[in-house]
Amino acid sequence: MLPHIVHVPTLADLPAAARQVHTAITESGCTVVAFEGEMGAGKTTLIRALAAILGIADDVSSPTFALVNEYRDGRNHPVYHFDFYRIDSIDEAERIGAAEYLDSGYLCLVEWPARVAELLPHPRLEVRLTVLSAESRTIELTIIN
Repeated sequence: MLPHIVHVPTLADLPAAARQVHTAITESGCTVVAFEGEMGAGKTTLIRALAAILGIADDVSSPTFALVNEYRDGRNHPVYHFDFYRIDSIDEAERIGAAEYLDSGYLCLVEWPARVAELLPHPRLEVRLTVLSAESRTIELTIIN
């Protein structure tokens, strides 16, 4: 199935795209999902839609300053949401225990993964959002080995 490209004609289509991302996560067996895309591409919005599919009842927001938020899915399993945009170094990520989270076997949704690339396990699912217009996106799903 992968690589696969999901076309998102309008932002209202993000929930349908999130269902395809969920399917890719399930089929790939990857517990680390790296969300790549420019600022404003919709990474957090897509993660919010994915969280709803996972049965997360909490308000999902970007952990820009906390670096990681923990949620519980519909089966009461932890889901970790990282935002490494403001990370200063790999050492800082290591101090918050990023490697332990990423190796936990629980779902880890990672925004700005390139900033901590050396900590990310293989294989992982990459979700690359590309802005085509104010409303339109493409989402490329690829397994990184």
